[in-house]
Amino acid sequence: MKEITSIQNPLIKQLVQLKDKSRERKKSGTFLIEGVREISLALKGNYELDSVLFYPELFSKDQLEDLATNRFNIIEISKEVYEKLAYRDTTEGVLAIAKSKNHAIEDLKFSTEQPLILIAEAPEKPGNIGALLRTADAANVDAVIIANPKTDLYNPNIIRSSVGCVFTNQIATGNTAEIISFLKARNIDIYCAALQASVHYHTQDFTKPTAIVVGTEASGLSDAWLESSSQNIIIPMQGAIDSMNVSVAAGILIFEAKRQRNFK
Repeated sequence: MKEITSIQNPLIKQLVQLKDKSRERKKSGTFLIEGVREISLALKGNYELDSVLFYPELFSKDQLEDLATNRFNIIEISKEVYEKLAYRDTTEGVLAIAKSKNHAIEDLKFSTEQPLILIAEAPEKPGNIGALLRTADAANVDAVIIANPKTDLYNPNIIRSSVGCVFTNQIATGNTAEIISFLKARNIDIYCAALQASVHYHTQDFTKPTAIVVGTEASGLSDAWLESSSQNIIIPMQGAIDSMNVSVAAGILIFEAKRQRNFK
């Protein structure tokens, strides 16, 4: 077992870059995971771990044995090193270096002929992306697609706010045009959450192959989505405002689709 006690260690300097910079994550094809649950979900999601780093005052060697059925390097680190790498205020004493996955849309596989897909166009806030992924996991959707992504999936804020659901969902990314082409080629109905030419969401049949598309609260969906929509849908508001948080809206729409499908 290797031991690292200095924050000047070259590996630790590299991991700080992975934590802080999207460019470094993309360049290396690796990223950091923090926390027991998140690491466990990554393993469940068939992510390959390169190394696990642990601070023994917070994470014991006995706990480490629970992960030891998987092959990876084990590194004991000092308190100073752990505090340099840890992202969260609530510490558990364990981190992992994981290899990124390819999220190409052509790699999506569906186990049903009536897939239910959640699509988010150009979401920027990691907290919203994480919440969308939690909703998707809770509803067990067949895929999540991020159109025109502005934040990489392995941003620590996304991992944290998704409570590891970034690892449990089948996720693809791509530009709006190629995603629309992918959906139309597979005869998947497109339901856009939009104010224009919309009908109440619960009047639609979501038991067929369905993609529910949400945009940002600030600018909504692009014209390309609205022009390709099978039907625009709206959640009727009963208060003074005409919109709600994107993850809340997505939850309402996705669970209406699941209700119609009898939560299968």
